[in-house]
Amino acid sequence: MKIEQLNFHHLFYFWRVAKTGHLTQVANELHVSQSALSNQIRQLEDRLGEALFERTGRRLVLTATGQLAMSYAENIFGLGQELLGRLQGRSEGLVRLRVGSVATLSRNYQENWIRPLLADPTVMLSLESGMLDDLLGRLRQHQLDVVLANDAVPADPDRPLHCRFLGSQAISLVGPAAAWRRRTLRLPEDLGGLELAVPGPRHALRGQFDALCLAAGVTPRLRAEVDDMAMLRLVARDSGWLTVLPEVVVQDELRAGVLVAVGRSTLLQENFYAITTLHRHRMERLEQLLAQAPALGAGRPARRSLADTGPARPRTRRTPKAS
Repeated sequence: MKIEQLNFHHLFYFWRVAKTGHLTQVANELHVSQSALSNQIRQLEDRLGEALFERTGRRLVLTATGQLAMSYAENIFGLGQELLGRLQGRSEGLVRLRVGSVATLSRNYQENWIRPLLADPTVMLSLESGMLDDLLGRLRQHQLDVVLANDAVPADPDRPLHCRFLGSQAISLVGPAAAWRRRTLRLPEDLGGLELAVPGPRHALRGQFDALCLAAGVTPRLRAEVDDMAMLRLVARDSGWLTVLPEVVVQDELRAGVLVAVGRSTLLQENFYAITTLHRHRMERLEQLLAQAPALGAGRPARRSLADTGPARPRTRRTPKAS
């Protein structure tokens, strides 16, 4: 069989059915009859000389040959989708970069990461957030170029991805400046009975925090559990409670003096990762972001806890420069 004898229209139909395992669903999505769809796949099987599916109940299951064909079809049509994504904006002289970010990741961190592109008139950014599994699905289908996450992706030989470590940041305890300026707490030893807002159960930090409190025999009074970092930022700013989070989340409030860091722990770390597909075509601007990511990082390197530096000392307040 020669390459010109391979009908890519038939292969496309096979690919869509293989992704769902249901003829009827795909037929409805593609606006063709189920019999016509089945016939197209049968013609592909005849050309290849082997069966691609076997029926299990109402579901179609890939044979060994079907799994092999599916792996190639994923690359073929995935790259086609990537091509279409690249072409969007090209007519206006733009390069499109599609970035996905997990909902639990700080939007400040994401903005810091893409900041070099914000002043680049040749780049069009497409930013979306969601659950990690959904974003990785879109990444594998080449509908995204990179996914930013605070969890590493486990190795999967069937669906290989490249997970690059970007940096980490120690977690801080922040509170309203009016109540907590020049005061420090040990984290977690001094948190017993204190009112806290903390990352929600889905956040990578939550398990670490709970484990530290359990080991120290400390039971804080939890007032809010928030998965979304943008919402946790508002809670930290407006509630009056102490909040456990990476400082990058409230970087603007810290600079403005609305919030202060009451304590830090190097035992609590949020890690940042950039996830890409292994077969992704090289994008110069994305490569530049990945190369400088450790420098951008989370805004500052991990530091010792304030509580580990001995008794609290008065802070020297700088006189603001005239603008």
